[in-house]
Amino acid sequence: MAVWIYSVWWVVRIINISASCGITGFESPAKDYHQKALDLDDLLIETPSATQVYLAQGDELQNIGVFDGDLLVVDQSKRVVCNDLVVAELNGELITTLINTKYQVLYSDPGGSNSITIQEFDEFVVKGVVTRSVRCHRPVSGLQCLVIT
Repeated sequence: MAVWIYSVWWVVRIINISASCGITGFESPAKDYHQKALDLDDLLIETPSATQVYLAQGDELQNIGVFDGDLLVVDQSKRVVCNDLVVAELNGELITTLINTKYQVLYSDPGGSNSITIQEFDEFVVKGVVTRSVRCHRPVSGLQCLVIT
């Protein structure tokens, strides 16, 4: 009887194949969208080098939406036009008022009778135009700004 001995060597080769899948469908329309960070300076201030912040005191301007404790963003580079809200100095007193440039009249209420006509002997200087007002619902501590009445 014959005995056959078989010797079988199996050689296994490992082949590295990288598998990838393609994108199916369309790209997201928001792929290139990057949300800009919220910056209050960009939102409130148009001319940083000519802007000051004032703190309003008093209730004379409530009818036009300016309340006691509001922050007023005042731009000194803006040209004053009729019916602008301005911060001005009248005879040494710092005031916030609406101004009628045609008739040289200052008033706090558009329909009211309380107005002041600027006379030629008055010392009147416009400090700037109020471009924004910010309402603070809590008292602001440590705020360095000019107080106007």
